[in-house]
Amino acid sequence: MNKYISTFMTIVAGMLFSMSAMAYDGSRLWLPAAVDGRHDVSVKLEAKGESASIAAQELRDHWRGGDVVLREKRDKSLGKEGYRIVPGDANVTVTANSGIGLLYGAYHLLRLQSTGATPDTTIVETPAFDMRVLNHWDNLDGTIERGYAGRSLWKWDELPDVISPRYKEYARANASVGINGVVLNNVNASSRILSREYLEKVRVLADIFRPYGIKVYLSANFAAPMQLDSLPTADPLDKDVIKWWKRKCEEIYGLIPDFGGFLVKANSEGQPGPCDFGRSHAEGANMMARALRPHGGKVMWRAFVYSANDADRAKQAYLEFNPLDGMFDDNVIVQIKNGPIDFQPREPFSPLFGAMPSTPQMAELQITQEYLGHANHLAYLAPMWEEFFGWVKPESLKAIAGVANVGDDDNWTGHPMAQANWYAFGRLAWNPMLTSKAIAQEWLPMTVYETAEIPAGVKEGLEEMMLVSREAVVDYMMPLGLHHLFAFGHHYGPEPWCNPEGASPSWLPSYYHRADSAGIGFNRSPAGSDAVAQYPEPYRTQYASASTCPDELLLWFHHLPWDYKMKSGATLWDELCRHYEHGCNKVSDMQKAWYAAAPYLDSSLYKDVERRLATQARDAQWWKDGCLLYFGEFSGMPLPDDVTAPVHTLESLRGIDLGITNYESPSAELLDSKR
Repeated sequence: MNKYISTFMTIVAGMLFSMSAMAYDGSRLWLPAAVDGRHDVSVKLEAKGESASIAAQELRDHWRGGDVVLREKRDKSLGKEGYRIVPGDANVTVTANSGIGLLYGAYHLLRLQSTGATPDTTIVETPAFDMRVLNHWDNLDGTIERGYAGRSLWKWDELPDVISPRYKEYARANASVGINGVVLNNVNASSRILSREYLEKVRVLADIFRPYGIKVYLSANFAAPMQLDSLPTADPLDKDVIKWWKRKCEEIYGLIPDFGGFLVKANSEGQPGPCDFGRSHAEGANMMARALRPHGGKVMWRAFVYSANDADRAKQAYLEFNPLDGMFDDNVIVQIKNGPIDFQPREPFSPLFGAMPSTPQMAELQITQEYLGHANHLAYLAPMWEEFFGWVKPESLKAIAGVANVGDDDNWTGHPMAQANWYAFGRLAWNPMLTSKAIAQEWLPMTVYETAEIPAGVKEGLEEMMLVSREAVVDYMMPLGLHHLFAFGHHYGPEPWCNPEGASPSWLPSYYHRADSAGIGFNRSPAGSDAVAQYPEPYRTQYASASTCPDELLLWFHHLPWDYKMKSGATLWDELCRHYEHGCNKVSDMQKAWYAAAPYLDSSLYKDVERRLATQARDAQWWKDGCLLYFGEFSGMPLPDDVTAPVHTLESLRGIDLGITNYESPSAELLDSKR
C-alpha cells in the first residue's frame, strides 16, 4: 500500500467518525459535509479559468486524502469533459482538457472519499452523451407541473435583483453528477419567458450555472411570435415568422452567449405547433433550428404527441414521426419518452427509438414520480432506467433528458429518498452502463448513513429496500403489463373504474385495461391494434405471441382470458392477485429494513421516511383492494388461498373523493373509515 493510499484511508476513517456526530441536513444532498479538524491539503492548480478554480476550492474545502495536482493538459482521448485521475506516492493528479473536466474529476475524488473508497488505480472517465439535461416543468407563477417538492426554485418575481444562494448549490449538485444542461421552464410554455423582461432574469441564472459547466435552455411556445408581438401567424414558412425567430435568437445570445437552445412541445395536448398551419413537425423544428444555427444552439423537439381519436395511443408517436426520418436539420434532436404512453411504472420501450436512423434522438425519462406515488412512496428509479438501457443502446442516442423532481422544499425533492433519483439520473446520464445497485451503494453512504459502524446486514437491508422499491410499486399498482389505472388528472391512487363526463377515452383506465367477462388487457398483437409491428426484431415476434411475451408486459400487448394458464402454471387471475399481494408484502419488508437501521440514522430522517413508508403501506393496500375487488367483478373468480382478503369494500373505495389537493394520500382515518 503506497503512502498516499495509507494517508487517504486514515483521513476517511476520521471523516466518517466526525460525520457520525452531525445531524442529517436534507439540503446538503449528497455533497460533502464540512468536517471539523481541518486537514491541511495542498491543491496545486495548473489551469486557468473559473471552473478550474472552483475545482481547486472544492478540494481545499472538502478533500482529506492528501495533496492534489489539477492540471489542464491536451489529451484527445478525454474530449471536452473527460478526466484522468492518477494516484501516486505523494499526491494524486487530475488531468483534463478543460476546467469543467477538472471540476468533474474533483467531484469524482470527493465521491470516492464520501463512500470510503480509494483511488488506488488510474481512473479515466468520459461521458456517454454530450447533452445531459434536466427538464424543469416549472411555471412562471412558481407552481410546478407534476412537482411534489414545493414550489419552483426560480423566484422570477425576485430576479434579477435578488439571487437565492440555492441557485449555486443547485449548480454544484448537478455538476457533481455530470449534468450539464437545464431547461428552466415547463414544456407547456408561457411565451413570456422569451420576453426581454424574463431573458434578463434568465441571464442571471446562466451566469451562475456557467462555471459549473451547465448551459441554460428554454421551453419555447411555438406561437410566441403571435403571443408576444401580435404577428398574424406562426407559420414556420412565413418570412416574417422566420425573421422574428432570427431576431429573438440574436437577442438571447446577446445576453447569454452560451445559450443551449429550445425545447418544444408542439401540437400535443393543446399546445400550438406547425401542424396548426398545415406544416410538418420537421418544418417547424427546422425553422427554429436555422435561427439557432449561427449561434451553435439546438432544438429538442418532443415526440410526445397523440390524438384523442387514436385507436391505440401507444402507436401515435411512431406514426407521426417515423415518416419524417431524414427531414430534420442536424441541430434538431427528437426527444422521445422512454415508453410509448406516458411515464408509467412499467412500459416497454418506445418503438420510435432506432426507427429514425437518419435523425438524432434523445431519451426523456421522468425523475419526478407522477405515476409512482408522488413524494409519498419510495420508488428508486435506477432499476427502471437500467431496464430501459437493456432495450435501447446508449450509442443509438445523442443526448438524454430527465424531468426534474426538484422544488424549494428544504430537502429539494420532498421525499428524502427521492434525492437518489436525481443523483441516479445524473450518474446514468454520464455512464449508462452503471448498475442500479452500484449507484445505490454510492448514494446511501453519502446521504443516509450517519456512522461508520453500520453493520453489514443493516447496510445490505437498506440497499435491498431501494433496489426492490420500484418493482414493489409495479406489483401493488399495475402488474403484468397493466397501465394507466390512476385517478383522473392528478394520477394519485387507484381508480380503474374512473369515467368522468367529457373525458377523452385515451385518458381513462378502461381504455387501457379493457376488463370484461372474457378477460383483461390491451390487444396490441397482430390480431388487435398491431402495435407490435412497430417494434424491431426480435421484440416484434416475441411480443406478438402471449406464449413468448414476457410476463411483465403480457397485458400491455394481449387481452387474455381470466383462466389463461401462465408460465408458472397458475391462472392469469391467480397470478394477478399474487402480484398485488407481493407488492404489499414488499412494502412491509421495506418498513422492516428501515426499522432495523433506526439506531444508525439521524432521528429526523428516520421519522420522516418512517411516516412516508407507513403511507406507502396504506396506499399499497388501497391499490390492491381497489383493483382486485373491481377486476373480481369481471373475473367472477375467488382469491387464491395464499392472498389475504381485502380490508375495504369496493363500494366504499368508489365513494372516496379523489379530488386530492396538494397531491397527498387520503388520510389514514379516511381509508380506515372505508373498511
